Amino acid sequence: MSEIAIVMGSDSDLPVMSKAAKLLEEFGVSFEMRIISAHRQPEELIAYTGRAAERGIKVIIAGAGLAAALPGMCAAVFPLPVIGVPLEAGPLSGQDALYSIVQMPPGVPVGSVGIGGAVNAALLALRILAVSDAGILEKLKAYQKRQAEKVAEKDRRLTENGYQA
Repeated sequence: MSEIAIVMGSDSDLPVMSKAAKLLEEFGVSFEMRIISAHRQPEELIAYTGRAAERGIKVIIAGAGLAAALPGMCAAVFPLPVIGVPLEAGPLSGQDALYSIVQMPPGVPVGSVGIGGAVNAALLALRILAVSDAGILEKLKAYQKRQAEKVAEKDRRLTENGYQA
């Protein structure tokens, strides 16, 4: 049974959204991924998100560009957390999607990450699950430690090459 659903409106969103999938795989968290268009398949989207909690989905990550209807539509039906990933598209390079996702009407909350921020969306979803899953929490702590170690290693190499304050 999957705990996280990753949805996107088009296969052109896959290069960004697959980064979330890759991170979830690294953490060993089950997920499902679907392409469902909010504009072209509204009935299917409503049916999918309406049954998601019953199937064990605890968080939906929804990637959307341009008008960015997908995250809001998910949040309108799904009673648990929805995280929107604005995707870079069109003449505004994803800014329109970002504004659409963060400006949901009262009663339809959607969390948002930055444009193209699928990795942060996956990390936020994992943090939500970690509230009640000690195993995920420990994996998140180890991930943060690895991130800090990577920065320390880059700093060490920099100073070894003679760049010092």
